[in-house]
Amino acid sequence: QVQLVESGGGLVQAGGSLRLSCAASGSYDSILAVGWYRQAPGKQRELVALIMSGGSTHYADSVKGRFTISRDNAKNTVYLQMNSLKPEDTAVYYCNAAWLPGPRSSWGQGTQVTVSS
Repeated sequence: QVQLVESGGGLVQAGGSLRLSCAASGSYDSILAVGWYRQAPGKQRELVALIMSGGSTHYADSVKGRFTISRDNAKNTVYLQMNSLKPEDTAVYYCNAAWLPGPRSSWGQGTQVTVSS
């Protein structure tokens, strides 16, 4: 099993920055990909950014050029650097890992990001 713990959310003014962390622990063979998702009130959960085991990344159009996903393999942690935040970025942010054996998927508990105008 893979357990994920997010941290780094909070309240920030528009134009500000936050860095989210997703720390993985547990017993697994390998992690195939880690994604950051977000869910705003009344909306569906959406993919924000994804990093594959080989290092390739993918971003939603709405965050391209503002958000950066990265990882520290030594710390089993994936980061989401969020710059130039907008009120529409307000949501609960979740990380998700696809891992082996399986493949299987795990979710973190989420961290709230609130951007004030």
